[in-house]
Amino acid sequence: MADIEKPLQRLLSGFIRMHVLHHAEEGDLCGNWMIGELRHHGYNISPGTLYPMLKSMEKDGWLTSRAEEGGGRRVLYRITPGGQAALKEARAKLQELFREVGGREGHAQGE
Repeated sequence: MADIEKPLQRLLSGFIRMHVLHHAEEGDLCGNWMIGELRHHGYNISPGTLYPMLKSMEKDGWLTSRAEEGGGRRVLYRITPGGQAALKEARAKLQELFREVGGREGHAQGE
């Protein structure tokens, strides 16, 4: 099973990013909460994977971060206008992909 986990994780990383953007669109989120939310949906992601992903999404201009008020170490992330545009495009592509591959068991190419 360990041999399949890395390739599957790479395949699903786009879904994870979409999930992050979706929740960041709803309001501020922190990494620990996001890890729990993703686990609730069946994604087993470690802090060592999620936090670099969040930083990468921030570097890409999709998220912005700020330290939580009150002197804690918690960092809160929120979607940016660029992230909203990316999420809108990703949602459209996801709908198109689902029409192509979702719910069509037994569909052969060219039918």
